[in-house]
Amino acid sequence: MKLLLTSAGITNRTIAKALRSLTKKSFHQLKLVFIPTAVNPEKGDKRWFIQDLLNSRNLGFASLDIVDVSALPQTIWERRIRDANIIQIGGGNTYYLAYWIRKSGLGNMLPELLQTKIYVGTSAGSIVASPSLTMSSSEPGTFKDERGLNLFKFHIRPHLYTPNFPQIKKKQLEKIALKLHAPIYYLDDQSAIKVVDKKIEVVSEGDYFVINPPVDCS
Repeated sequence: MKLLLTSAGITNRTIAKALRSLTKKSFHQLKLVFIPTAVNPEKGDKRWFIQDLLNSRNLGFASLDIVDVSALPQTIWERRIRDANIIQIGGGNTYYLAYWIRKSGLGNMLPELLQTKIYVGTSAGSIVASPSLTMSSSEPGTFKDERGLNLFKFHIRPHLYTPNFPQIKKKQLEKIALKLHAPIYYLDDQSAIKVVDKKIEVVSEGDYFVINPPVDCS
């Protein structure tokens, strides 16, 4: 299983290089499908979402499809996701995203899909793949289920030191960490985590820190 878990998408050359190392091919030979479902309930300015799309588009993929699993029947979205080499799940409301990944049926399919495809998470798309949604700052609303997809055994908190997320301060995060007995990676928007099976590597042109670090990342 190969994953690239980002805070704000492919924001710099180091993160792009990490993705390239996972694909083993040039981007222009590959197809990316972007799942924007998490953005649906978010209010206000969406320029951040457009920028996330542009960051991926600018890598020069052979195609970049957009597939909302909350808006399409499985007969349509499954065919288009299977046609891609890379599945990127975008940011927004983590609880809403987790709900629709499960309700649509994508959650059950991901372990099989990720035997041959690469998972790229952006913000909520990274958190949702973890064991739980504890690190999310999204409002749950009517979506109370805190289970993550459990694709790996650590937690991730994006947008460290980001002005749009002033509530994410190191002291508060350390308090939350006391409740979790697993590694927690705090990433700013210039950082990401590359996962290949059980091997974990932070790639960054910015700041990050780890609480409860794993004894052995191999």
